[in-house]
Amino acid sequence: MSLKFKSFAALALSAAMMFSVAACGTTDSGDAKSDSKAKNTTVGYDVSTIKKDDELAKLAASAKTVKDGELSVGMELSYAPAEFYAEDGKTPVGYDVDISKAIAQTLGLKPKIVSSMFDTIVPSIGSKYDLGITAMTITEERLQSVDFVSYYRAGSTWAVQKGNPKKLDTSDMCGAKIAVQTGTVQEDEANKIAKGCKADKKAEVMSYKRQAEAATAVATGKADVFYADSPVAGYAISQTDGQLEALGDVEGVAKQGIAIKKGDQQLDEAVQKAVQKLMDDGTYMKILKHWGVESGALDKAEINPTDLN
Repeated sequence: MSLKFKSFAALALSAAMMFSVAACGTTDSGDAKSDSKAKNTTVGYDVSTIKKDDELAKLAASAKTVKDGELSVGMELSYAPAEFYAEDGKTPVGYDVDISKAIAQTLGLKPKIVSSMFDTIVPSIGSKYDLGITAMTITEERLQSVDFVSYYRAGSTWAVQKGNPKKLDTSDMCGAKIAVQTGTVQEDEANKIAKGCKADKKAEVMSYKRQAEAATAVATGKADVFYADSPVAGYAISQTDGQLEALGDVEGVAKQGIAIKKGDQQLDEAVQKAVQKLMDDGTYMKILKHWGVESGALDKAEINPTDLN
C-alpha cells in the first residue's frame, strides 16, 4: 500500500467505500487548483516548546467552562487537512489540531480533542466542550448561538471526477447529484441551488455526516460533484492521484472562527490573545506552512468580527 493511499485511508476512515487506486489550501485570491500543495503527512507540527503565558492562563482559568486544567475542543475528524485521523486510525492530526494544542499550551492547559459530528458542535459548546475548532465559517446565524475568534479564511470549491465526465458547470448545477457535509455552509448553498431548479432538472443534494464520505461518493460515481471548504477540497484532490479535480474557481471566501460559549468574556479574551500571540511570534504561520495552507492566514484575531469576508 503506497503512502498516498494510506493518507487517503486516514481521510476516508469513516466512509463506506474506499478508492481502488493508488491513493485520495485556499489562496487569498481563491485558487484551489494552484494551492493544493498540502503535504502527504500525518505528523503534526511540534508545539511542545510553546511557553505558558501566565497572564492568559489566569484569564482562562476564570472562564465559565474550563475545568480540571483541560481545554476540550470539539472537531469533526474527517476534514483533512484541518482535522482528521492519522494512519493509526486513532490519533487526531491536522492544522486545527495543532492550533488547538498551541492555544492550550499558551494557556497552560491540557488539550482534549473530542470527536464530534459537525452539526452537533455549536449546540454543545460550553457543555460538552470548551471550544469548537473545526474549519467553521463564521456566519450571522452562528453568531446568534456562540461567540467566535477569527483565525483563518477559506472559500468553497466544487470537485468532480477527472475530466468532468458529466460536463458540469458551476453556474448551473441543476440536474447534478451534489455531495456535501451535513450542517455546513456548503450544504446550505447546495439546498438553495436545488430549490431554484426546474422540476424537469432537479438537483439532488446528498448530505453526509462526514466530509470523507462526500468525497468518496464522487470518486466512486455515487455523486457527480462535491462542495467543500477549499483547503479540504484541495487536499482531497491532491491525495487522489489524479482521480478528482477542482471545477471552477474558489467561491465565497470568508473568515473561519473558534467557537466559544456565548457571553464567556474571559475565555473569549484568553483565546483571542493566545491566537494573536501565536500569530505575532510566527508559530501560527509555521503550523499552516507545515500543512501547506498558509495562503488562508490572517494577521489579526478578532472576537466576533463584523467583517466576515
